Amino acid sequence: MASTEVTTNTQTPAPAPYRWRWPALAVVLAAGMMDLLDSLITIVAGPQIRAHLGGGDTLIQWLAAGYTLAMASGLIVGGRLGDIHGRKRLFLLGMSGFTIASLLCAVAQDPGMLIAFRVLQGLCGAVMLPQGLGIVTEVFPPRQRPMAFGLFGPVLSLGTIGGPVLGGWLIGANLFGTGWRMIFLINLPLGLAGVAAAVRYLPKAGVPAARRLDVTGALIITAAAVLLVYPTVQGRELGWPAWVFVCFAVGAALAVAFARYEARVQRAGGDPLVALSLFGKRSFTGGLFAVVSLYCGLVGLSLIFTIYVQVALGFSPLRAALTTLPQAAGSVSALLASRGGLTARLGRLQIHLGLVTAAAGVFGLWLTLRQTGGRPASWQFAPALFVVGVGMGLALAAIFNIVLATVEPGETGSASGVFTAVQQFGGALGAALLGTVFFGLAGRDGFATSAQRTLWVVVALLAVAFAMTMALPREARTFGPPPPAAPAAPNTEA
Repeated sequence: MASTEVTTNTQTPAPAPYRWRWPALAVVLAAGMMDLLDSLITIVAGPQIRAHLGGGDTLIQWLAAGYTLAMASGLIVGGRLGDIHGRKRLFLLGMSGFTIASLLCAVAQDPGMLIAFRVLQGLCGAVMLPQGLGIVTEVFPPRQRPMAFGLFGPVLSLGTIGGPVLGGWLIGANLFGTGWRMIFLINLPLGLAGVAAAVRYLPKAGVPAARRLDVTGALIITAAAVLLVYPTVQGRELGWPAWVFVCFAVGAALAVAFARYEARVQRAGGDPLVALSLFGKRSFTGGLFAVVSLYCGLVGLSLIFTIYVQVALGFSPLRAALTTLPQAAGSVSALLASRGGLTARLGRLQIHLGLVTAAAGVFGLWLTLRQTGGRPASWQFAPALFVVGVGMGLALAAIFNIVLATVEPGETGSASGVFTAVQQFGGALGAALLGTVFFGLAGRDGFATSAQRTLWVVVALLAVAFAMTMALPREARTFGPPPPAAPAAPNTEA
C-alpha cells in the first residue's frame, strides 16, 4: 500500500523592527551634527580667537585641522571598540567625553591649550561617531536602511552651513560676556540632552562582533594619518623644510603597510582592524576616494570664504555667517528634491549632477570676485552660494545612500569607522591644503587674487570626486522583501 507524505517549507517570519529606531536615528544624526558644528564653528571664530589668545595664521588652520585630524586618526579604532565592547556603551562614553572636552576648550587660556583640548574633542568624537552607522544598520530592517542612510547627506550638509551661522551669531551676541567661548559652551546643554536621549533610545549592546583590538594596526594607521596631515598644515609657515616631504613619504608608506598587515592578520585567522571584504566592494572603495575629494573641497571652501570676508572685506562674524545663508537655502532645496525616491531613480547620475552644479557655483564665486575687484557686497555672493549649496546637497545625499546601503551587517563596525574616518580626513586635508594655498598666495599677491586662485583648487577637487564616483554603481541599491519560499514538491514513497 502506497503512502504519500507532503513536506512544506514555511518561511520564518522576520523579527519585528526595533521599536525606537527613528528616535535612535535622530540621536545618531544629532551626534553627527554636533561634530560638524564643532569642526566648522571655529572657522568663523578663528580671527577673534587669534586676536584674543594670540598665534599666527596656522592657529586658525589648527583649530579645524587638529580636531579633524585627531578624529580621523581614531575613528577606525573607535569603530572596532564598538564591535568589542558594545556600540551604545562607546557612544555614551564618546558623547560624555566630547561634552567635557568642549567645556575645557571654553576655558582655554592660550593657543596651545586650546589646540590640545580640540584634539581631545576630536578623539572623543572618534569614539562616538562610528557607533552611529553601526547602530542604524542594527536597528533598521534592510528595506528601510536606504531611507535612513539617505538622511545623512542632507542633514549633515546643513550642518556645514549651520556651524558658521551659529558661530557668528554666538560671537556677535556675546552672551554673558563670553565672546568666542560660547561656541564651545553651547555644547554643554546639547551634550547632556544627547546623553539622556541615547540612554533612552539606543538599543542595548548585542553579542560582540570582535574578540580583541588590533593594537598594531591601530598604531600604524594613526601614525600614517598624522604624518600626512601635520606637515601639510605646518609646512608653509616653516618654509617647507626637507622633513615635511619625508613625513609625506613615510605616511604614504605606512598606509600601504597597514593594508598589507591587515591582510596578513586576516589570513592568520585574527581580528583585523578593518574588514577587508569592504574593499572588495567597488561602491565602497570608489565612494571613499570621492568623499575625500568632496569633503576636502567643501571644508576648504568654507574655510577660505569665511576668512576672506572677515579679513579682506571686514565683515563681522555674524555678517560673515549670514552671508552663507543662501548656501543653506540651496542645501534645503536639495534635501527636498532628494525626497520621494529621487536617488533611487537617478542613482549615480544624481552625484554627478550635484558635483557639476557645485563646480558651477564655485565658478560663480570666482566670477563675482573678479567682476567686483574682490570687494563684493554680501548680496552679490548669494546666487553663486545658492548654487553651491544645491550641488553639495544633491551629491552628499546620493553618495551616502549609495555607498552605505551596500554594507552588510557583519561589516558595520569597520565600515562606520573607515567611512567616517575618510570623511573627517578629507575635512582635515581640506582645511590644511586650501588654507596653505590661500595664506601662501595672500602673502604674495593679496587676498583677492589668492581667493580667486584658491577657488580653482576647489573646482579641481570636485572634478576628482566626479572621476572617483565613476566606480560607483549606476543605480542605488534597493531592498525589497525576500521572495516567498517555493513549496517543496510532494515526496511520494511507494
